[in-house]
Amino acid sequence: MLTVMLNAGFGVLMLLALGMSGGARWGWAVFWGVAAFAVAQVATGFLIQRRIKAAMDGVQKILMDGQKRLQAKVNQWQMRPPGSLKQAQIEMEREQRVVVERALEASQELERFNRWAPLMGRQLATLRLQLYWMLKDFKKVDELMPKVLVMDPMMAAIKLARMHMLEQKESMAAFFKKQTRRLRYGQGALLYALYAWILVQNQDVDGAHKVLIEAGEKMENETLKRNREHLANNRIGQFSNAGLGDEWYALHLEQPKIKMQRQRGNAYGRPF
Repeated sequence: MLTVMLNAGFGVLMLLALGMSGGARWGWAVFWGVAAFAVAQVATGFLIQRRIKAAMDGVQKILMDGQKRLQAKVNQWQMRPPGSLKQAQIEMEREQRVVVERALEASQELERFNRWAPLMGRQLATLRLQLYWMLKDFKKVDELMPKVLVMDPMMAAIKLARMHMLEQKESMAAFFKKQTRRLRYGQGALLYALYAWILVQNQDVDGAHKVLIEAGEKMENETLKRNREHLANNRIGQFSNAGLGDEWYALHLEQPKIKMQRQRGNAYGRPF
């Protein structure tokens, strides 16, 4: 917002300078004033967005580097299973917390752009909410939720999952319909799977089946198709979103079933 005000001031000064000095008629002075504002806005916008992108990339690099380290540890455990699965999970969660807290600290660098870039405050709130969600810090999540931009299916799924946790049943249907209207073909498998799961939890099997039928008209997804068939054949107990993998478990509604295989002879079992 501050950028717009400064550039508008520059445009007005250009207009007055040309008009009052006689350098141009007032009609042309207005034209050049507007043009000066537009050019200044584009130039400053480009420079600010470049700096914002660099700061965002810094946060993403922290997360990506942390993910690589965690994946390397998982690969090591696949070759050499840890003695205690529970202790291994605790260690993974502790290391993930350290990585996310570093990313949150790095996100403070973006605060200086709040006055210069429109919607920067909401973009930053969206980023931080996703990081607090990873930490399961739902108090912070609830504080940030009114400020976020719900622009993609993953963010919509996070908000819908939180609404389910808070038992906001009356609001979920309207929110789901609003979000799915803006999806293109092939998008939103997680969102459809989540809402169908919520309806099953609320004993609305027919509603869940209708949601999955709608999903089938918009995308090809084996997990959604399999769940639709389970509900159609009254196999409600076999309904599962586990096929969506990490995306599903990142919503913190279910825990993955982890099976540890011990080494036998010279063969190495997979710990996960």
